[in-house]
Amino acid sequence: MRAVVLVGGQGTRLRPLTLTTKKELLPLVDRTILDHTLDRLARHGVREAVMSSPYLEDTFRPVLEARDGSAPAVRWVTETEALDTGGAIVSALGALDDEPCFALNGDILTDLDMTAMRAFHEDRGAAVTIALQRVPDARAFGLVATEADGRVREFREKPQDEVPGEINAGTYLLDPTVLRRWTPDRPISIEREIFPELIAAGEPVFGFVTESYWIDLGTPDKYLQAHADLLAGRFRGLTYPTPWVHHEAQVDPGAELVGAVCVGREARVASGGRVEGSVLLPGSSVDTGADVRASILGRGARVGARARLDDVVVADGAELPPGARLHAQRVAADGSTWHD
Repeated sequence: MRAVVLVGGQGTRLRPLTLTTKKELLPLVDRTILDHTLDRLARHGVREAVMSSPYLEDTFRPVLEARDGSAPAVRWVTETEALDTGGAIVSALGALDDEPCFALNGDILTDLDMTAMRAFHEDRGAAVTIALQRVPDARAFGLVATEADGRVREFREKPQDEVPGEINAGTYLLDPTVLRRWTPDRPISIEREIFPELIAAGEPVFGFVTESYWIDLGTPDKYLQAHADLLAGRFRGLTYPTPWVHHEAQVDPGAELVGAVCVGREARVASGGRVEGSVLLPGSSVDTGADVRASILGRGARVGARARLDDVVVADGAELPPGARLHAQRVAADGSTWHD
């Protein structure tokens, strides 16, 4: 079994963190988002993952080298320009045989039962099976309409009013042969072009409805929420202590960690420092008397003594001076700030 993992996006909603680190390579508690994804694929029998990214491609190398020998094996396909979701999958066809393969967004955290999804796909004789997630409010996503047997009728635009429904959860099981009518010479959207054309052509496209844990990690709020959910045990199969502190981090006995806090490798919280509901990436630091709440500190970022941060994202290597007061802002590496 093979899978195509889509990791080509620029992660603009998570800037400034993603100016230097690909979104899929950001830490998620004890390992990267990509590691969580690949580990989940391995648990469901995927032996090879195909990936490509035209953006920050070199940053993947250390992570993939560290995984050498771990399942699944990774095959890298160089993508010189962004080809969107469908184009990236079509460009990977040369690395695939004609057996059904998974394709999935690399910035989703889910405990979707991919083994059950495969059984559903085979039982229906589907050309494409799309994981669908039930949500109480579909305004941010758009709806997918299906028949009683699960056959997909159409993709609908985002509703104007709050309405529950089933949305595209970003995991697909595909028959590669039905994709060979497209060529990877231009950007192609799988949601807006490929799927609608397959449905119109009468191909068996089905929706596999799930109520598994699912979160899009594309914003600071969702990134923090995913950490809180993992620490609270809401993700099946993973258990972490709360707060989570890397064994190479330094938290002074006089510091206070409150709620869902993750302190990464070689990060430091000084005496009198207070961190609540926040993520400290590797090498970041919180000085004496500083108070950090609902915030993300990039690698090597430093919060000066007695500073106060609430809902702040700090770039890798940025330094905030003693006594700084920031709320709902993002801090670039040079210390400049802007509102989200």
